[in-house]
Amino acid sequence: MSISKNQIKFVRQLEQKKFRIREGLFVAEGTKVVGDLLAHYHPQVVYATEDWLTEHHAHLSPLTSGLYPVTPDELRRISFLQHPQQVLALFPIPQSTDIALASELSALTSKLSLALDGIQDPGNLGTIIRIADWFGITDIICSENTVDAWNPKVVQATMGSISRVNIIYINLPEFLDRLPENFPVYGTFLDGENIYQQSLSPHGLIIMGNEGNGISPDIRSRVNHHLLIPSYRSDDTAESLNVAIATAITCAEFRRRQP
Repeated sequence: MSISKNQIKFVRQLEQKKFRIREGLFVAEGTKVVGDLLAHYHPQVVYATEDWLTEHHAHLSPLTSGLYPVTPDELRRISFLQHPQQVLALFPIPQSTDIALASELSALTSKLSLALDGIQDPGNLGTIIRIADWFGITDIICSENTVDAWNPKVVQATMGSISRVNIIYINLPEFLDRLPENFPVYGTFLDGENIYQQSLSPHGLIIMGNEGNGISPDIRSRVNHHLLIPSYRSDDTAESLNVAIATAITCAEFRRRQP
């Protein structure tokens, strides 16, 4: 049975945040991304080639309905990718219930976490989630004006890491105000102190700012450790680093200091 026009319209609408919120679903595509998500979540709907469905039958056995064999041409009609990769699945958006931020912060204050202040580019957010996964950072606290993590472009850029990182959207200033006194809150600034010469704690919160404006003044006032990733050129150089690259450098230096 061919995929219907209504099915195509439904999937395509999930590109928009308001429809993702209404339906409680997000789109994942490709063998790598969907394969990683299947290890943690049960999909609601799967559109895939016959070969893919046969290969992944064991993971899909609990799904008694919602499996749709499609041809490569049909997959192209619903895909958000330039080159679709055998499978597109719709997963329920997970609820961040494992950390009760409203009343209990001990789960976060005992380890290293990331906070994002107004990240706007889906590719940057997806890459940061992938970086967090690589460096064993399991929680990312996002400001309310950070791009939605369940945007199809973000999900794709994570390459499956979104299944292993807890993403929490919250009023960031209020969250920071609830942290224990003197809890290490780090931020990267052009007028900060050389990261390679500073003492770095194995636990704390690393804040990364907006692509164009950096960390906002409201959040800057709540940062108690200002860090700088130094440039090693004395002449004209790039004005700043891409935020995802800066995140990778910062996380790597924190992890390098661990005993």
